[in-house]
Amino acid sequence: MSLKKNFIYNSILTASNFVFPLITYPYVSRVLGVTNIGLCSFTDSIINYFILFSMLGIGATGIREVANNKGNKEHLKKTFSSLILLNIICTVIALIILLTAIYFVPKLYENKELMVLGAAKLIFNVFLVEWFFKGMEDFKFITIRSFIVRLIFISAVFLLVREKDDVNIYYTLMVGTVVVNAILNNWYRRRFASFSFKSINFKPFIKSFFTIGSFLILTSMYTSFNVAFLGFVAGDTEVGYYSTATKLYSILLSVFTALTAVILPRMSSLVGEGKLEEVKNLTGKSYDVLIAFCLPLIILATVFAPQIIEIIAGKGYEGAIIPMRIVMSLMLIIGIEQILVLQLLMPLKQDKAILINSIAGASVGIALNLLLVSNYKSIGSAIVWVSSEITVLIAAQYSVKKKLNLSFPTKKVLTNIIYALPMFIVCIIIQNYLSLQGIFKLIFASCICGIYFAIIQIFVLKNVLVLNIIKPITHRLRIKALM
Repeated sequence: MSLKKNFIYNSILTASNFVFPLITYPYVSRVLGVTNIGLCSFTDSIINYFILFSMLGIGATGIREVANNKGNKEHLKKTFSSLILLNIICTVIALIILLTAIYFVPKLYENKELMVLGAAKLIFNVFLVEWFFKGMEDFKFITIRSFIVRLIFISAVFLLVREKDDVNIYYTLMVGTVVVNAILNNWYRRRFASFSFKSINFKPFIKSFFTIGSFLILTSMYTSFNVAFLGFVAGDTEVGYYSTATKLYSILLSVFTALTAVILPRMSSLVGEGKLEEVKNLTGKSYDVLIAFCLPLIILATVFAPQIIEIIAGKGYEGAIIPMRIVMSLMLIIGIEQILVLQLLMPLKQDKAILINSIAGASVGIALNLLLVSNYKSIGSAIVWVSSEITVLIAAQYSVKKKLNLSFPTKKVLTNIIYALPMFIVCIIIQNYLSLQGIFKLIFASCICGIYFAIIQIFVLKNVLVLNIIKPITHRLRIKALM
């Protein structure tokens, strides 16, 4: 399947990632309240932490190795069998530790019903094998399956989550999506590769599995660990503020992640073929997409954070406004990181460099968590995350420069920021001086912002990717005009 078709399918998938949470979260946040939302987020952060230990480097290693072996059925079978068994072994170990922790850690024991539900998510996560389908570049199946399961989830949420005490039902539905997806994935996967103990060989994957896994664990020290640490130190309500503040950011960044997920297998193939000029060209396109996409969203979300928080979560979530303004800059920071780490360093198999980058970020994350979170709570967690990601970005850019002689696109970034500043000022004026209700201010500013940035990208910066997108549209309009 072509890169263009894969991107279309993954964009549809990402659009569903964007739209569906925007449908359910405003409803659920109002029904359950900030404390119960925080409780769900805290529980899920703990479970995801154990999933992280059970997966280690399976995701990235699996995509890379499946992409490299998808043309050879026997090699593909060996790759899949070895990686899935490695995942199962690690999951069993993680499950034993989780169940032990539930009964010996007071904070976890208080919420043991939710934690035990989360254990089912840990178990079935093994059989999701999303890495397999991404490596096969089979985004059509992933898209159709995810879309249907999410529709069922949304329907179930509106039907079953009706009161503040329905937090267990809500989390059961969340876990249920993983269970259903895992069953469907495992059924479909058998068309491409079967499991066989005779095909097991851990040796080719062990180094990458643990190196990339260590990178992900270290990375979690300033991402998912923030939520868990905040829950232990400041309580569920502050977790509710923080998770709400990061909700919009995580949804929006997933749109760019759609491109990264599609490009990663292609990058692996290009690197394997030694086509480094094409790698650099594809990297440049990724930067163009990221910058054009992120800057207007960062401006709107920063200036109109109060209105967005009220739309997403309702009253009682005002404590999420400042954390949201802090974390929105991560769209650009982490977007660039994804280009450097996922699109360049991973396909180049620079696992050691990735590990060093994550050690730097984790060190900053741990130190700042201890210094800031107790006093500044959700705001402190937001500062920790941004500071850690900036550290990783600097370290990753150094590694890419050293390996590929690929410099940071400073001129491109600064040029775009300079052109964005007038719109930032306009948005502040609209927010403070325009006599409109909050949501209408946001809609009005969004329209102006969209038009302004479209003009800048097309006529001033002449962004090639944007021009390629609008070219077919303008061509059809010309044909209709001549008819």
